[in-house]
Amino acid sequence: MYYVTICTKDRGRYFGEIEIDPVAEEIQHTQSIAFLRATEIGKVAYENWQNIPVFHPYIELDDFVIMPDHIHGILCMDKPGKTNWEINKFGVQSKNLASVLRGFKSSVTKYSNTNNIEFCWQPRYYDRVIRNEREYQNVKKYIQDNPDQWFLNKEDFDNLFKP
Repeated sequence: MYYVTICTKDRGRYFGEIEIDPVAEEIQHTQSIAFLRATEIGKVAYENWQNIPVFHPYIELDDFVIMPDHIHGILCMDKPGKTNWEINKFGVQSKNLASVLRGFKSSVTKYSNTNNIEFCWQPRYYDRVIRNEREYQNVKKYIQDNPDQWFLNKEDFDNLFKP
């Protein structure tokens, strides 16, 4: 399992804005009261993220969230026929995390270019292997709580993996 974060260039809020659900706020909530009011490109990013397994059948999606200027997600890579370990190599990469995320990012970029929508990704992404159940639960909670935390501390990514 991989925890990934993909940001927009200069943290531009291309995907929409976080809003508070007034109905959920009145109820004692056990779920998020904030949500993304998505732009067109935010909706495309959501749809294309959900379609990752269509193009990469060895990928299973877990929790993810689209935020105004970034995406967090958990991707599970399952290659049942893979029996040998190979060292990383230079050159063309396929059927790995980099190729999956490159395809996702390029699909959103292609849509924005075709439809004259201003949009740009940060050149790279952040990834981390999820090593155990506790780390998995911490990441999952972080992703689920991310919209509610937007107004409290937008810039803090330092405490993601503290127990």
